[in-house]
Amino acid sequence: MPEGPTILLMKEDLLKLEGKTVTNAKGSIISDKNIVVGETLKEVRTFGKLTFLVFEKFSFRIHLLMYGSYSLFEKKNLSHTLRLGLQFKNEEVYFYTCSVKIINNKELKKIDWEADIMSKKWNTENAKNKMRQNPEMMICDALMDQDIFSGVGNIIKNEALFRAEIHPESKIKNLSTKQLDKIIEHTKDYSFDFLKWKRTNELKKHFQVYHREVCPKCGEKIIRKDTGKGKRASFYCENDQILL
Repeated sequence: MPEGPTILLMKEDLLKLEGKTVTNAKGSIISDKNIVVGETLKEVRTFGKLTFLVFEKFSFRIHLLMYGSYSLFEKKNLSHTLRLGLQFKNEEVYFYTCSVKIINNKELKKIDWEADIMSKKWNTENAKNKMRQNPEMMICDALMDQDIFSGVGNIIKNEALFRAEIHPESKIKNLSTKQLDKIIEHTKDYSFDFLKWKRTNELKKHFQVYHREVCPKCGEKIIRKDTGKGKRASFYCENDQILL
């Protein structure tokens, strides 16, 4: 599943469509193309793993899910999985094998934009307050909670906790304010490192624990375990990550 940094890269590709008028539309989400043909794309917005194509009175909310993709040209071999295709005068974009919903723009006002880990609006104190309201929650679940850390996925979760030297099964109630700050700092920093490495196609080269066998610090075996309520895979070193 694409994480926040990957969605930001997609946004960069889509920005050139802002201000342009739709000339044709297709895909399984389009029951009547007249709802969008002739409409101008006002803005491309992202919130964590979500992308919004904002028009005057409605928006397309797009989530790539586990295997979704997009393309700036139509892929005929994927036509059976096309959810949304928009054509402009000289540009086009297509979304495949993903979730696309048409929403009223009022829904955008309900989003806590400060929860996006890569946004300039990110609010550390809000994140800490939300975690403290769930003292029994494991930190691995907290980092994957999109209402707290929008945009964080399994790669960022694992690598940030390794940098912070915190075991993924540690409970919020056992973490000090200093430790929470440390986790948040490393989560944010790793997210931007992820973006940097993704641009140069060298993300995997920098993995420290994610799908690794040996800890780069102590040389001990990396543990792989499905953790938390979500039972998502965690990769960690029992020597270098403290269980609290």
